[in-house]
Amino acid sequence: MDDGLSSRPLVEPTDGSGGPLLRIAEDRLMPGAGYGAHHHADVDVVAVVLAGSLAHNWGGRATLRAGDVGVLRAGTGLVHDEVAGADGAHVLQTYLRTRSPGQEPGHRTVRWAAGLGRGWVDLGRPDARLWVARVQADDTVAVPPGLRVVATRQRVWAGPLPTQGEGRVTGPATVCVWQLDRARPLWAVD
Repeated sequence: MDDGLSSRPLVEPTDGSGGPLLRIAEDRLMPGAGYGAHHHADVDVVAVVLAGSLAHNWGGRATLRAGDVGVLRAGTGLVHDEVAGADGAHVLQTYLRTRSPGQEPGHRTVRWAAGLGRGWVDLGRPDARLWVARVQADDTVAVPPGLRVVATRQRVWAGPLPTQGEGRVTGPATVCVWQLDRARPLWAVD
């Protein structure tokens, strides 16, 4: 851990096998810790807050709480920071190569209503879909096929990419399933 932040890569397909997917990381921030002001361009960053809260500082201040999903489109470029609240933050950060270079930057927060415990998050791009579920203790849910990231109180792991059918996850857990257009992107390295 460095200055209250630890980051652990879960998935980093450098060969283009993940389509637009560049990286998924599990980040833990102590109360008040942040990433520091940093630059992004031509990348979409999708943050799923597993626990605690995270203030996003760019174009205003948006605070994401457990279950919220932040979608940052860096577009032509921006400098921003994210800082954990008084309760710290546990976050899954997913980096996707932008679908449309040259767009204006933007950020939005998808809030899960009390009654909405699972469903698709509209990312506004056809090559990457995200399904999120907050599974309560002793509940079991069927999850769609895709690259599965499961977070329990004890650990976080990325599962295989099933080619068909659904799987099941028993709570308590937060489950993210990525469905990605796996066509080899032009930027992929052999």
